[in-house]
Amino acid sequence: MEEDKQNPEHRSNKVRRRQAAGSSSDSSDVERLLRQGSDPPNVDHNGTTVANLQNMINSYFHRLCVPHQPRTDSSTEKQSGREEPKRFCCQYCDESFSCRQYLKAHERTHTGEKPYSCGECGKAFLAKQGLKIHQRLHTGERPYSCGDCGKAFLTNQQLMIHRRTHTGEKPYSCGECGKAFSAKQGLKIHQRLHTGERPYSCGDCGKAFLTNQQLMIHRRTHTGEKPYSCDQCGKAYASSMSLEVHRRVHAGEKPYWCDFCGKRFTTQSQVDVHRRIHTGEKPYCCEKCWRSFSQLIQLKRHQRTHTK
Repeated sequence: MEEDKQNPEHRSNKVRRRQAAGSSSDSSDVERLLRQGSDPPNVDHNGTTVANLQNMINSYFHRLCVPHQPRTDSSTEKQSGREEPKRFCCQYCDESFSCRQYLKAHERTHTGEKPYSCGECGKAFLAKQGLKIHQRLHTGERPYSCGDCGKAFLTNQQLMIHRRTHTGEKPYSCGECGKAFSAKQGLKIHQRLHTGERPYSCGDCGKAFLTNQQLMIHRRTHTGEKPYSCDQCGKAYASSMSLEVHRRVHAGEKPYWCDFCGKRFTTQSQVDVHRRIHTGEKPYCCEKCWRSFSQLIQLKRHQRTHTK
């Protein structure tokens, strides 16, 4: 302590080291996790479905490619007398990185190299961690479980997002309508409703979708694939969500209810349709005669009368 008082330069160096440690905590955490072979930290992903796992993996390794930029704080530069050097520079562009491993992952985005491939299905990845997560799809391993309900997940990031269903935390909100979400990826997908963006289109019929998962489920209408079957009656479905809704029929479960009359329903969409009886809302309009309907199926049935 006495030495600090007598040596101001030594004390200012300690302050700068603490500031630098705070600003680089995120990147050092990521590097430590990679060295330990742990699962990736938080990434932008809604995360709780296996069908969206690839989006999560891609997002995570995209973050590895965010360049390490030297600090440009003028006061810090004046104190140290020099700028922080760029240690690992990309040979294809001007970006630089904090470690050689990140540089190699980044350069693969230029070369297209994916040296880590799955022995089961042949799918290839930019980095070994992506392959490790993917292989859990084949082994069925779900090493992260919720302490509240016991549900298990492929990655720690998926578990963190799931826990918000218990806490009610929704830290990401839409600037257009104020709707809140538990994961940033959920907000990103929601915002496409406002922009009209539908980046995933079917190669067979051209129909476009908000998410790749929606496209994958839609494709099964062309292939006839129904990989999810009920263990009680054997009925099969194209999506796991459809199977989950069906199982409520066997269980007698009706977790959604109308706030006008209290009637209970199996799904939220059934509640939304039912509420239009009370509100009089008819959002589906015929473009030929301008007649309106409360349900889409009613509109489609009506449109057939114009084609006869």
